[in-house]
Amino acid sequence: MPHPHIPILGCFAVHEFWNEFGVIVIFAVGVLIAILLRNRLPKRAAEDPPVKLFGPRFNQRSGTPQAQLRPNPVRHYASCHCLDAQYEPDEDEDEVEEQSEREPSVRRREWRELLFHTEIQDTNSDAWNSLEAYIAKVREDGSDELDPMTGIGTEKWEQIITLPKSIGTLKSVRFLSLYGSHLVRIPPEIGNMTNLEEFDPYTSRCLHWFPYEITKCRHLKRSRVSTRALYGNFKYRPPFPKLPQNSDALVPVNCSVCGSSFSQEGIRQTWISLGVATDVLPLLVHACSEKCIQSLPQPAFGYVQQPHFGGLDLKQPPTERAIVNCPSCSAPSSDIRFVGKSPSAKSYFICQACGRSFLPEDLKFTV
Repeated sequence: MPHPHIPILGCFAVHEFWNEFGVIVIFAVGVLIAILLRNRLPKRAAEDPPVKLFGPRFNQRSGTPQAQLRPNPVRHYASCHCLDAQYEPDEDEDEVEEQSEREPSVRRREWRELLFHTEIQDTNSDAWNSLEAYIAKVREDGSDELDPMTGIGTEKWEQIITLPKSIGTLKSVRFLSLYGSHLVRIPPEIGNMTNLEEFDPYTSRCLHWFPYEITKCRHLKRSRVSTRALYGNFKYRPPFPKLPQNSDALVPVNCSVCGSSFSQEGIRQTWISLGVATDVLPLLVHACSEKCIQSLPQPAFGYVQQPHFGGLDLKQPPTERAIVNCPSCSAPSSDIRFVGKSPSAKSYFICQACGRSFLPEDLKFTV
């Protein structure tokens, strides 16, 4: 039989508990209700982060603070008609630079065999003498920057179509700015700028190729090049000038590859497309032997995969991004990604469809 005082004791216990912990219970219940209500409310869409605007740096080195950026010093950019056939009949190169995402659909002009620029630099001009004096000052001061536009002024810089060989004496220079230049070629002595880290010939639109000697700049990490002005560029695949085309303005003193003097057997010219810093550049090689040509590195992925002599008959990969197929399962380019460097220092690739890795020479290009 239940004890008659149990209900009374129960009520007393509840009363005492409520007096002691009632506020805490009410607070806990309120927090629980708030959490449940919050989870049932529609979530706010994440706001886009504020757009951070960057000013153009023109002829200044990368990493220049916004507050130190200067206005564009170029009065007018150089132009030539060498690569006109890659553009639409009424298409301006400036518009093409701004509309990189839009694929041209109008029929373009027919290609003809290309020739190197043959302009001759006036080495007796005041502009040339000023450039030589500026290079000498940079060398004497041990400066880490060579910026001819600032050093000799825009008007004189526009009269320069090549650089003096004396640039090879600039061992302290780490940043070479050729922004907005009218250059048509760069001397092979650039390979002697052993401490060069940043190379900026951006908007030098008559500069279609570079000497192979630039690959000897072992510390070169950053570059900014107008790639649409280059022979064999990935966007339009314009042709390369057909070799040989020997001239005093092109041929270096020594072999581009081994540095030896040229023998009576003559000079062997060839083209090769290699990654230099952050760009793939068409490089002109002057070799002393067939052995030197065979020792050249593997060309960049997506470009002609061997040294060649150029000309209209040269078969290049398709325009834009090369379409490749896995040698094993024939998966298209979307299933192939660049992995890195193999132990043999060759770039290799892996197919995400079948998992097989392979070398660039194993690729199958399809048009």
